[in-house]
Amino acid sequence: MVSILDIAAVDALRRELRIEPHALKRFRIAYFKKSLGVDAALAELPPFSRDATAERVGFHSLTLHQRSDSQHDGATKLIFRTAGGFLIESVILRAGTGRTALCISSQVGCAAKCDFCATGKMGMAHNLSAADMVDQVVQANELLAAEGRRVRNIVFMGMGEPLHNEAELYATLDALTHPALLHHPPSRILVSSVGVADGMLRLAHRYPRVNQALSLHSVREETRRRLIPVAARYPLAILRSTLSELNAIQRKPVMLEYLMLAGVNDSLDEAAELVDWAHGLDVHVNLIPYNPIAAAPHLMPTERAEREAFARVLKAADIPTTIRYSMGRDIEAACGQLVQQGNREVAKRNAMNTFREGDAPRSPSGELSSPFAN
Repeated sequence: MVSILDIAAVDALRRELRIEPHALKRFRIAYFKKSLGVDAALAELPPFSRDATAERVGFHSLTLHQRSDSQHDGATKLIFRTAGGFLIESVILRAGTGRTALCISSQVGCAAKCDFCATGKMGMAHNLSAADMVDQVVQANELLAAEGRRVRNIVFMGMGEPLHNEAELYATLDALTHPALLHHPPSRILVSSVGVADGMLRLAHRYPRVNQALSLHSVREETRRRLIPVAARYPLAILRSTLSELNAIQRKPVMLEYLMLAGVNDSLDEAAELVDWAHGLDVHVNLIPYNPIAAAPHLMPTERAEREAFARVLKAADIPTTIRYSMGRDIEAACGQLVQQGNREVAKRNAMNTFREGDAPRSPSGELSSPFAN
């Protein structure tokens, strides 16, 4: 089976089936850029080649398992099933401006284990393939086509740490931006990381136009490590130096994500410390309201008045700051809420089947266990 993303292999199949180049171009435009679906794309090919193409080209690596639409805002949560049986989540965000964003997942679970994140509480991390990540965009666009919409902004802020799946992330970015495939502008893609400093720099060198975000959440070392255990590997001094290098490479602001947690990181003193830490850096701070999760009952959201007071300190220091609002809370699609508990059972079944075969446990990508699991 040839992947629809494999440009060379699909071109070779075209030659074998004696399909004219312009027909293949129409086929790709219908599938990737017009989001008309498989049948409409196949209709662009000569009749004699359609069945063979349908049999030999793999289009969707994911199966849509469930769709949930918010009754309060423009959010839609899509739950997909992978070929390995795991469930992952993507979120469509329809802003009042008319622009549509898609938050996609890069892993099943997440080894970063952030205290405030439901995905991190899963205690597992399996890498998604580039085909899985791209297919989230393809299928979202197919759903949006019926509304006369299309994904404008793609954000890697769903399940998983993208820079713990670096090779497949790169393959995904290549496919998303390739002129023959989705041809999505890199300036409308954002990759968010908990602070994998070396990975952030590699990403900037390879894709300087792709935007980056750092999940910061505190400039007090002890507080940040309590919220983000993996932060022990990347101290704040290293992260600050990394942001300075990113600014030099990319010549654009880095987004600082700051989750507002009552009594944890929301005091005015901490706002002043954030001002000092960000001094001289080209950054844009996003103050994010916390969406409570059952697995972290000790964390509570900061009230709106306190969020606004925190923002005033930053703005007074001329730091670009935005107070975000949550979308999709009623369908558990808001920031930090994405999780699929059923994946634990899938992982157990897969592990048992593997042990019965006398082999070591492997991830869906075929690697021995997960190199990022602690």
